[in-house]
Amino acid sequence: MTSSSDYPVLVTGAAGHVGANLVRRLLEDGVRVRVLVRPENRNEALEGLDVERAYADITDLDATRDALVGCQNVYHCAAKVSTIDGDAKHRREIYDCNVIGTRNVLQAARDTNAGRVVVTGSFSAVGYDLDDPSRPSDETMQFYPMVRTMPYERSKMLVEHECLRAVAAGQDVVIATCCAVVGGADYVPSRLGRTMCDYTNGKLRAYVDGGFAFVAARDIVNGHLLCMQHGRTGEKYIFATEYKTISDILDLYEEVSGVPRPNRKFPAPIMYAFAELASFYLSRFHPDFPQRFTPGAIRLLKLCRHANIEKARNELGYEPTSIRQAVQEAYAFHYARNAIKNPNAKRPTDEFLHPPISGADASPAEVRARS
Repeated sequence: MTSSSDYPVLVTGAAGHVGANLVRRLLEDGVRVRVLVRPENRNEALEGLDVERAYADITDLDATRDALVGCQNVYHCAAKVSTIDGDAKHRREIYDCNVIGTRNVLQAARDTNAGRVVVTGSFSAVGYDLDDPSRPSDETMQFYPMVRTMPYERSKMLVEHECLRAVAAGQDVVIATCCAVVGGADYVPSRLGRTMCDYTNGKLRAYVDGGFAFVAARDIVNGHLLCMQHGRTGEKYIFATEYKTISDILDLYEEVSGVPRPNRKFPAPIMYAFAELASFYLSRFHPDFPQRFTPGAIRLLKLCRHANIEKARNELGYEPTSIRQAVQEAYAFHYARNAIKNPNAKRPTDEFLHPPISGADASPAEVRARS
């Protein structure tokens, strides 16, 4: 399922963490790329890249269809990611972007004969053992809706339903299921990217017990490519790199930055209760204030969910790298962009310091000046 160089591959969500890494990999592989972006969004991740741009909102079917004309194969990475419940407006935005947007991208791909569509799924839409949530989850485990879940989780479950409906109608769709992403080209930045910067800048003084399945940005990108090339129509594949506890992640942050890690640990149940109160207050009185530790995020961490990647290994030949390397790449990226303000933070090794692509990034000379 490789794309001819005569036709562009379309990538939605190209300014996001997964999309930005995917676009760079496709360009490195010599693939002609068209990106679908919203003009009002922050599209810094695309500055300086040799890509075709199509401006549209995926909730607009006609505009999305126009953007797909002439494309061969689609990577649908666009999504509104959130770990808060929010108000009715917030929940509607999640539904419209994730569910209606996916429905429209799939319909537009059918209408324009765009070929295979690889849709970015979420590990949060994969079920788990209710008696032992830490038992590795695979693709056969169904989402369980009878416990409290976040609007984002429910939306990504509905995204899978949209994909299966399209497959039932004869469309070639494969789902690349993504765990928590760690890595560079994190321009927005992601929740993990913000947490890394907070940690290095001395704003993270305690942590929550728990863990999750993480995936290196390079690994989830490779997973998308494998799905496009070798995935079976109508199937989903889970891509993870390693399970890490939050304490493990802080150890890696300390290793790459040289900034001592906090040792104060709060039990998840206590932090969950605190986060409930904080989220209730902030959502109603300060809705624009960023919430770092939300009830939804803490609930996921205390489940300590592991991922079973044997299907991707056996069918696609997927082999993960390491989260340690992904953390090094993420740190180098944020350091080069001057998001790391702590003067005591270590300079990344040259192996991970790449010349920035965006004109808004720190120049190599600026990076050297800080060493």
